[in-house]
Amino acid sequence: MASPEAEAIKGELEAFAASLATDPPPELDEMRAAYQALADVGASPDGVTWTDVEVDGIPAIWADAEGGAQDRVLLYVHGGGYVIGAAKYYKWLTGHLAKAIGCRVLNLDYRLAPENPHPAPVTDSVKAFQWLRAQGIDADHIAIAGDSAGGGLTLATLLSLRDQGLEQPAAATPISPWADMEGLGESMTSNADKDVLVGKEMLGAMAMLFVAGGDPKDPLAAPIYGDYSGIAPMYIQVGGDETLLDDTTRVAAKAEADGVDVRYEVFPEMQHVFQFGAGRMPEADDAVAKIGAFLRPHLGL
Repeated sequence: MASPEAEAIKGELEAFAASLATDPPPELDEMRAAYQALADVGASPDGVTWTDVEVDGIPAIWADAEGGAQDRVLLYVHGGGYVIGAAKYYKWLTGHLAKAIGCRVLNLDYRLAPENPHPAPVTDSVKAFQWLRAQGIDADHIAIAGDSAGGGLTLATLLSLRDQGLEQPAAATPISPWADMEGLGESMTSNADKDVLVGKEMLGAMAMLFVAGGDPKDPLAAPIYGDYSGIAPMYIQVGGDETLLDDTTRVAAKAEADGVDVRYEVFPEMQHVFQFGAGRMPEADDAVAKIGAFLRPHLGL
């Protein structure tokens, strides 16, 4: 059974979704500003400092936990349907991750659609990985993670690095990855009444802005169609009540069939990117701790 804290946060997520479902719909700038409500779901971690940085021309934010390793890095790519969301809204979550893993987190403010549609996000994410390598960080000392669209971008980054003949990071943790631009998973329907945050209509509208007339089956936009041969080990988390549940299960099955060391965990009754509740919600704290436990040995920590 979901904790009382999880139920309370579910109500906050529902209110956020309602703020985006007005008639007429809010302007894009208003939708982006409303994302602050998601940032406020969690709690600020103690013992973490955040520092703005330019990553080869891309804004980003370092999260550094006290005593964390400086030569190990988690590259984090945020969610928001490739249309809304920003690194500043992920300071608390990336701070909790920095503490759980024991290393720096580089929280990337990649370009968004519709101003910069596909493939701009994956171009920026690959550039950030290469920037870290140029700073002297070994590839096997870098991991990558992201949530929702950022979860899909995590997968796309792995595919793009492989396709370009570049090194893979040590490991990856996609969180509730959005991997199917057409919304063909069964859970889009079966969980429609349970997921208070993400629905097929909203995803469809964001997909149109992101793909911008391109191929909705391009694996770098829709990683459900990727060939995962040679991809880094992965640990995927997803909530049991999510419409995107089947995006996770299908990606995991495809990656496993392609020989990847992959595991995924479904957290019963949890909402989309429930990890946002870290610091206020036991299920979120447990999930973040499990990400840390997965990534630490891969990073040599």
